[in-house]
Amino acid sequence: MAKSYDVVVIGAGPAGYVAAIRCVQLGLSAACVDQWRDRKTGEPALGGTCLNVGCIPSKALLESSLLYEQASHGCAEHGVRLAGVELDLAAMQARKDKVVGELTQGVAGLFKAHGIAAYHGHGRLLAGRQVEVRDADGKTEVLDAGSVIIATGSEPTQIGAAPLTDGLIVDSTGALEFERVPERLGVIGAGVIGLELGSVWRRLGAQVILLEAQREFLAIADAQIAKQAYKEFTRQGLDIRLGARVLACEVQGAKVQVQYEDGQGSHRETFDKLVVAVGRRPGTDDLFAAETGLLLDEWGVVHVDEHCRTNLPGVYAIGDVVRGPMLAHKGMEEGVMVAELIAGRSASVNYDTVPSVIYTEPEIAWAGKTEQALKTAGHDYRSGSFPFAASGRARAMGNTAGLVKLLADAKTDRVLGVHILGPHCSELIAQAVIAMGLGASSEDLAMTMFAHPTLSEAVHEAALAVDHRAIHVARSRRK
Repeated sequence: MAKSYDVVVIGAGPAGYVAAIRCVQLGLSAACVDQWRDRKTGEPALGGTCLNVGCIPSKALLESSLLYEQASHGCAEHGVRLAGVELDLAAMQARKDKVVGELTQGVAGLFKAHGIAAYHGHGRLLAGRQVEVRDADGKTEVLDAGSVIIATGSEPTQIGAAPLTDGLIVDSTGALEFERVPERLGVIGAGVIGLELGSVWRRLGAQVILLEAQREFLAIADAQIAKQAYKEFTRQGLDIRLGARVLACEVQGAKVQVQYEDGQGSHRETFDKLVVAVGRRPGTDDLFAAETGLLLDEWGVVHVDEHCRTNLPGVYAIGDVVRGPMLAHKGMEEGVMVAELIAGRSASVNYDTVPSVIYTEPEIAWAGKTEQALKTAGHDYRSGSFPFAASGRARAMGNTAGLVKLLADAKTDRVLGVHILGPHCSELIAQAVIAMGLGASSEDLAMTMFAHPTLSEAVHEAALAVDHRAIHVARSRRK
């Protein structure tokens, strides 16, 4: 007889494991099916892409590589002179793996503490809210569920012009595992993943060329922020080539030759390593039996409503497999919402205030509407901005690139969007999300007292600037 649970979650990434934990907190019995294995040990590892080969390892390498760059070039102006700085890439990679291991084990500990049944294998939705679990040996087990939550995440998108070749042409996962710093590194794609990975290896000494097919840099971000970010990354040494469409790649010995075209014609570049970072696609392959009738769109995205309900009664889908940005925190909030709904409570996710972050240096973060989106919609708005060059704390840190930009409704003054390029803006953006979530106006922020000296004062000054009242930057007198 099949084992039965109130909820069976397919996938143990951030969306899935959070959903399972919240279900148990609400008094429901829960099981979670996941097939991820540690790439080195082969042992089951919870946490999905984010913890194993995504958010966490990439941020660990970003942090380590930034410390190396600062020790090599950035400390002298602070009166700290370091001689003979050496890179130990093996130790850096080992630290990254240790961080990942601690966090994946932490999720396993949370499962044990909450009494969540963990099944290791491939989860597949069957008719009647049953879930088939197939292990590595092909043995299957069927679980009965009162409700099913699909949270199978996403995987790197591949392109025909650059087929993956072990050790030479790699995806984002492979780019986190280089054993040596490549002299010349090519990256196809200058989006979030490409910029972060490119930044890691540039700091460690690689010459990095990013080939971006789009003619506009970071079209998802506010145009003013993207323009300044492009200048800053170029100044750092990232070679970002826009409108560059890759036509073909050829492995020649231990090198990769890439042919691409742009507005000036066809070009060739030779790299020691090539990273394909053109986005991610939903992990919905072999997810369900045909007789279930689960609806997907042409891109493999599971069709859901605003509460993540699929077309099947009692079946939900969350995270990267559904519409919206592929962000761990967005999936987590959807997991909490769905657990609440299954338990008979009211819940929703405010998709208008999902924060986005690019963990470069300076960081880029935003929430809400961009200025170009407001213009396109014909929405009347006011704008205020404040540069970190005028921030006392940023000056003291020696990190003054970037600005805070705030957009507010021209009539109601409600905050519509906040966009930041600068130090630690991955933390600062939470202030904007809280403000927008509570329906705050720019005046509310302008009337709030911020500690001095802090980076957060730049948010305060940007709010003041909406009404031409910024204090620490010269402005023409308001008419």
